Amino acid sequence: MRLPLSWLHEYVTPDLSVRDLATRLAMTGTEVDRVHVHGVPDTANFVIGRVLTAEQHPDADRLKVCTVDVGEGEPQQIVCGAPNVAAGQTVGVARPGAVMPDGTKLGKAKLRGDVSHGKILAEDEVSAGMGHAGTMVLADELVPGPPLSDALAIHDDVLELEITPNRPDCLGVYGVAREVHAVTGAPLGPPPWSEDPGAGDMGSAPAGIAVTVQDPDLCPRFTGRVFENVTIGPSPLWLKARLMAAGQRPISNVVDITNYAMLLTGHPLHAFDLDRIAGGQLNVRWATDGEQVTTLDGQVRTLDPRMGVIEDADGPTSIAGVMGGERSEVHEGTTRVLMEVATWNGPGINYTSWKLGLRSEASARYEKNLPPEGCLESQAVATALMLELTGATLVPGTVDVGTPGEPEPIVPLRDARVSGLLGADVPRARSVEILTALGFSVTEVPDGLSVGVPHWRRADVMREADLIEEVARIDALEELPATIHENRTGLPGRLTRAQRLRRRAEDALVGRGLLEVVGWSFTDRELPDRLLAPAGDHLRDLVELENPMSAEQAVLRPTVIGSLLDIAQHNLARGHDHLGIFESGTVYRRSGNGPLADEHHALGALLVGDARPAGWRDSGSPPADVYAARALVEAVLGALHVEWHAEQAHRSFLHPGKAGVIRAGDAILGIFGEVHPTVLATWEIDAPAAFLAIDMGKAVAAAPGEATYDDLTTFPELRQDLAVIVPDDVTADRVLAVVREAGAPLIADAGVFDVYRGEQVGKGRVSLALHLAFRAADRTLSDEDVAPLRDQIVSALERELGGELRG
Repeated sequence: MRLPLSWLHEYVTPDLSVRDLATRLAMTGTEVDRVHVHGVPDTANFVIGRVLTAEQHPDADRLKVCTVDVGEGEPQQIVCGAPNVAAGQTVGVARPGAVMPDGTKLGKAKLRGDVSHGKILAEDEVSAGMGHAGTMVLADELVPGPPLSDALAIHDDVLELEITPNRPDCLGVYGVAREVHAVTGAPLGPPPWSEDPGAGDMGSAPAGIAVTVQDPDLCPRFTGRVFENVTIGPSPLWLKARLMAAGQRPISNVVDITNYAMLLTGHPLHAFDLDRIAGGQLNVRWATDGEQVTTLDGQVRTLDPRMGVIEDADGPTSIAGVMGGERSEVHEGTTRVLMEVATWNGPGINYTSWKLGLRSEASARYEKNLPPEGCLESQAVATALMLELTGATLVPGTVDVGTPGEPEPIVPLRDARVSGLLGADVPRARSVEILTALGFSVTEVPDGLSVGVPHWRRADVMREADLIEEVARIDALEELPATIHENRTGLPGRLTRAQRLRRRAEDALVGRGLLEVVGWSFTDRELPDRLLAPAGDHLRDLVELENPMSAEQAVLRPTVIGSLLDIAQHNLARGHDHLGIFESGTVYRRSGNGPLADEHHALGALLVGDARPAGWRDSGSPPADVYAARALVEAVLGALHVEWHAEQAHRSFLHPGKAGVIRAGDAILGIFGEVHPTVLATWEIDAPAAFLAIDMGKAVAAAPGEATYDDLTTFPELRQDLAVIVPDDVTADRVLAVVREAGAPLIADAGVFDVYRGEQVGKGRVSLALHLAFRAADRTLSDEDVAPLRDQIVSALERELGGELRG
């Protein structure tokens, strides 16, 4: 919502700068997205002038040479291209030195040989309207010379507010004024609906219109007033300027009145041409399937039974709460107007707006279930403006169908509960002051207060805790003591074992230079196809959302690789050649038509391009391949002290032969490998990529419960190397597993440090060079101690793997 500060100051004027006011509002729950200036950046050199003469330019048919009284010294000559400029007009003048809204600084100019000392202004040149072709004509009673800002808001500070869904009252200027009054203590003026010109004729409906509400669940309250002798025309400049500053486009006086009253009160209105309502009667009901309405934008909208309509004798004429119909719209020849203000079924308006793609200021308010009492508040504002600006006559009577409102709910506020919930005492007098300023009615009782909730907060404040929140956000939060509890077992706030281990795993990836990212938990239904998932694959067990934000976010993600590839694509397209990113979040899978079968926390990482930068001794950077992914697995599971091994495996989105599963005993903890080139091409990634995903729930379960420490320094290791030739289809992990089993209990470590294929070892075979380390806890080992273990290792390799000792 855009809130012009000049409009706010008509009801409350706090002694704060605009920036300080924005900060104060943000700290009390009314988020201010930004502050900007509407209109001219500086009002200096913008003055009121009067055109004394307007003669045709001798050398230009479209220009006139004017003499303009600007209140000081001799009249100034200004060359003007407006066709309507004429002697006697009171106008806005930008003198030399004025800075226009686009930043242009005016100076003396020569137009077709004649010097122009400034500019006679059009509406759009000071953001006071949409008109550009003609001169902006001011009221005749204004005298030349004073600043133009005295007569018209040509400069306004505007607050961009992000109003939370529970506070529709703050979608109106007076609602925000009430909030500013409470948070600053500045005096609050009376509400703009305090005087209602139509209040004396509330007993019956006006002549010429009959309204029925067939479905009260759609429309809790419908009100209407009839105006005759209406003259349609442009709105006065002050109204145009105010609407422009609030983000609305001026159209005509009647339409502008509906927008102005909505922005002021927070309750939308709609104006019907009464002569276009067939039969002089309206009926409110739910639509039938396939029913059609031509809306104000000229589009034919097809409705369904979850949408509401307003119909006349010829059928639907408006979509309830969303947009009026073309058939009954106000136009230049309108002389009789029905001003409608109603309340609508909030979920129904939300559905209609979403389904039809019609998002408006009105639907954004109606979908929040506005209170019925607001109808006549908005009617009062609109009635006064209709009488003032259109020359209309109000027909006696007010249509009022439905519930006018509910009794004021009473909620207790106990002193003990306030201090108990906040952890600090708030004086009862201060609570009274805050709640009264916010519009609540307050009565003191022995143990605290009895609080009446006003209609504009009825849907938000329903229990004692809600009242305590109101007191706290306005005042007490700044006074609450800051304390740190002693670190005792069992106190809330301690990390669980799973949380500690997850952070340790994430820290391991950060230590390897990866950056953490956060992707959407939602994805599109085509993700399994993009990941080449075959029929029956678990990636196709998608969890559908009942009310997705878009087609691209219609299901919950079954894996983190999709969001990681999305983020990688975004960054690569912006000049980042090499990436190392990881995400820690939840993935979801479904089984049949039942509830979620698997919802677990996954840790995923993606390397794209180079695995790491090249060092000064490197011939090049190592690529992001299966070995880089395995190294990250080693870093993560090593940080958790999980004993694991890898086995070759196939996954549709990983490169065949360059992927593996991570096992700890019989449990599969995750996968790793190079991303399939076809998948990378789908994401338009032209670089190698490696991926890993670990089920952190299973990894935590596989981690030892207590850390144990071994003596590594008293007795040194005995190290030996061994080269063994094995069939090419035997994995290095399998070789190392046999070595560790045969070399127990003295073997402390084993690893591969070289791989050779060639004629010397034969076709279909590979030579692995192994580094072996032996250690005993009670003595220093000798070669004689290790020789039998070495023989056992060689025999086991020959017997179990068909290996042979090389050399």
